[in-house]
Amino acid sequence: MRYLLLIYSEETSGAPDPAEAEQVMNEYWAYTNAITQAGVSPGGDALQDSKTATTVRLKDGERVVTDGPFAETREVLGGYYVLDVPDLDAAIDWAAKCPGAKYGSIEVRPIMEFS
Repeated sequence: MRYLLLIYSEETSGAPDPAEAEQVMNEYWAYTNAITQAGVSPGGDALQDSKTATTVRLKDGERVVTDGPFAETREVLGGYYVLDVPDLDAAIDWAAKCPGAKYGSIEVRPIMEFS
């Protein structure tokens, strides 16, 4: 079954400490290598800051485009992984190993399969 791991954390203002940023990125590279070598992930990506987002809505048939994310929250979506694992328990196990779980939260959501 396929699951999406949505990685949420607080955005930082200003430049991160280079040594800290390198440590976090090394954790993510190790995690990405682990799920790739285990054969459970066809992919995933980091996202740019939420300030680069554009939100699109239709109101009365008219397109409304606004800068920024849909809603302002403390934690923002920073990236995702797609997992293909036997069940929710396996997805939760991998989510708990994701570095993002230490710095924010991981939402585990099943991907709807259409036949």
